[in-house]
Amino acid sequence: MAALITENFRFLSLFFKSKDVMIFNGLVALGTVGSQELFSVVAFHCPCSPARNYIYGLAAIGVPALALFLIGVIWNNHTWNLVAECHKRGAKNFSAAATFLLFGSIIGRAAVAPVTWSVISLLRGEAYICALSEFVDPASLDKFPSRYGPETLATFPCKDIPGNLTSFKEEVIRRLRYESQLFGWLLIGVIAVLVFLTKCLKHCCSPLSYLQEGYWSQYRSSEAKLFARTAEVHSKILAANNVKQFFGFVALNKEEKELVEEFPVEGVQPSPQWNAITGVYIYRENKGFPLYSRLHKWAKGVEGNGPGPDGQEMVFLAT
Repeated sequence: MAALITENFRFLSLFFKSKDVMIFNGLVALGTVGSQELFSVVAFHCPCSPARNYIYGLAAIGVPALALFLIGVIWNNHTWNLVAECHKRGAKNFSAAATFLLFGSIIGRAAVAPVTWSVISLLRGEAYICALSEFVDPASLDKFPSRYGPETLATFPCKDIPGNLTSFKEEVIRRLRYESQLFGWLLIGVIAVLVFLTKCLKHCCSPLSYLQEGYWSQYRSSEAKLFARTAEVHSKILAANNVKQFFGFVALNKEEKELVEEFPVEGVQPSPQWNAITGVYIYRENKGFPLYSRLHKWAKGVEGNGPGPDGQEMVFLAT
């Protein structure tokens, strides 16, 4: 079952262009499946009490999904780029379409884990059965004893029920599990259609060719990896220089000594440079030439945020 659900949710990787992110996204889904299975075995215990069943069942599905969604938003770099953008420059440079695409990207990526959790919960059916067992209409059960009511139906997810109600318990659980799994498969279908339509709309509205979009994706991935690797080396060498200046020497291993000798660091980048390369980036062109990132824009010395004469940029597509 876990493998089947994982396959059904691979379509969510269409939100991502980077292969590394797609792999990470798949690992998130797999981790969510494992967590849900562990939760069902260890932590899920239906109270089998009227009113409490409904709250507990909904909480078992909704609260972990909400927590996973918030974690996904926090882990998404676009979230903090957006925060930095609004803090430093405001949102005045964003068109309505760009703002929609940006928030859609953040929400879509953060939704992988909570949607996986919700679908697994619905396909298993335990939380749904716990939440709704007391609301089954006794009149819909053939020859159900009239002396039993919602209080008894609420105990059906548990083992302790009167012996003469065993067949009714099986019927109620079978009916509720059918409804739960139906909602789970419908949720998968709806999300698959939405992702497909979003992907089609994105490519139809994009001014870039498919090959150029692929190149842009490769550039951003390469730039991010090289920037992180270089920043790590730069910070290490700068720290070594400062420690040496304070103590008169610095204890380095062989590899670190080679780094210090090969890459001399004289100073640090001023805050305006960091601000210039930080924030949300919208695809722009300058005199017909593409600018693939804020770092690329800074390296070319391009300024300006709106459409206009030469030297400024044209907003085409939110990344």
